[in-house]
Amino acid sequence: MVQETNIENPQVISLGNICLIDGSWTTSANFSGLGWVWMDNTGNTQLMGMKNLPRRESALHSEVEALRWAMENMLQHSTCQRFGTDCKELIAMLDDPHAWPSFATELERTETLRICFPEFSITHVPRARNQFSDFLAKNARSFHRELLFIGCSIPVWLPRPPQA
Repeated sequence: MVQETNIENPQVISLGNICLIDGSWTTSANFSGLGWVWMDNTGNTQLMGMKNLPRRESALHSEVEALRWAMENMLQHSTCQRFGTDCKELIAMLDDPHAWPSFATELERTETLRICFPEFSITHVPRARNQFSDFLAKNARSFHRELLFIGCSIPVWLPRPPQA
């Protein structure tokens, strides 16, 4: 008797020298939250950032803002040119910006920054692999006053993040 086995190979994602990003938005919050984590070639966190802004128009607007802010920081603090997101719409938007006319201003800012990255790339990362930047973005969104943090370790005033 022959048994057929269907083994699905999980997608292998190298998370070396990549900046993982996320945006957080709800209709009821006062702020949108942005989070990013830069990991080096060995997968160790080198730098992280979290920031909130007055609530953006939509969740996707928050994702674009998260990418823009992460790009600005990678230009200042690293040589990283790879970005990862769990938002497929953001990747589609960057691939065909003319199909997203309501985001023209935001995409123009991102395109201006892309010029500074000779080897810019952005890839889809499963949500399970993007928990740390999601944690930062959600905490920034839920903060009750303006917040901007960039550092090498988690501030003591934050709860413990999920293990990546």
